Amino acid sequence: MAKKVRLADIADKVGVSVVTVSKALSGQKGVSEEMRERICALARELGYRQPSVERREAERKSFHLGVIIHEGYLDKYASFYWQMYQNVSRTLMEEGSFCFLEILDEDTELDPVIPKLVSEQKVDGLIFVGTISEDYLAYISENVKLPQIYIDFTDKDHRTDAVISDSFYGAYHVTNHLFDMGHTRIAYVGTVLTTGSITDRYLGYLKSLMEHGVQVREDWVIPDREKASGHIDPEGLKLPEEMPTAFFCNCDLTASMVIKRLQKMGYRVPEDISVAGYDNYIYPGLCDVEITSYEVDMAEMARVAVDVILKKIAGESYRHGVHIVEGHLVIKESVARVTGGQSL
Repeated sequence: MAKKVRLADIADKVGVSVVTVSKALSGQKGVSEEMRERICALARELGYRQPSVERREAERKSFHLGVIIHEGYLDKYASFYWQMYQNVSRTLMEEGSFCFLEILDEDTELDPVIPKLVSEQKVDGLIFVGTISEDYLAYISENVKLPQIYIDFTDKDHRTDAVISDSFYGAYHVTNHLFDMGHTRIAYVGTVLTTGSITDRYLGYLKSLMEHGVQVREDWVIPDREKASGHIDPEGLKLPEEMPTAFFCNCDLTASMVIKRLQKMGYRVPEDISVAGYDNYIYPGLCDVEITSYEVDMAEMARVAVDVILKKIAGESYRHGVHIVEGHLVIKESVARVTGGQSL
């Protein structure tokens, strides 16, 4: 029988304390990202398994989770959340648990009822993916006592655990990249206050503008969807009369629509105007230009969400609150360098 790998074994090989190894593997603060990655990589190499995982496997408990996604996020374009669901499902299976998908329609959101997965007692907990109205979430919180977690959004009071992308700093990095490429006339495309992520991305864009001494222009903050429904209407997208040299869009779907509109108007991307997005995910075939974007780490978001919800169901200790998962900038062909306002 192979010898069980202990925290002390990892600590000896890395040359740090057992406490540092424990913090790194449990996601706690106090460890640099470089050291955390080194420790986690060695733990995987040695085959270390966290006690909580071993306990769950030893007890042979298989949990069933309900995943709730609003119908508006599952049309033919919005496959980002479908991929997020697939990541959640795959991660649960790796943990010996499973999930069922229930689609939340607009009528049910406005006149709330308990999800069928709950009323029929098919699940041990709920995972909500994508922004859902505060009224519906309040109804669920009051009437459903199962453990819950949100993915890619939070409630206003942070009552419920959530896992989100680092929208603020992600947008900040993208906008900084546009400045690094010589752009100073940069517009933001996204309906502010429609969702938390769109608003956070606007604020990250605004932080970059402020640090570069550039004033935000109202006509360069461009809505891309209806505020009430969140529905993106390609025909309703109105670009400004005076063009910037670059657009930063709150998601790649919107970025693709901006690119198509610019091409229809006779502009070339990126030769005449640059366009950047967020997510690094777009429905195949929607755009003929590869979009520079900030990639959301969906696999890590799913892993964190599954880890938290399974611990909640099992009654194990975990860190309550909002878990922010970093992504990274992916440079493609939709952004060109400019000097004196002209693309190179």
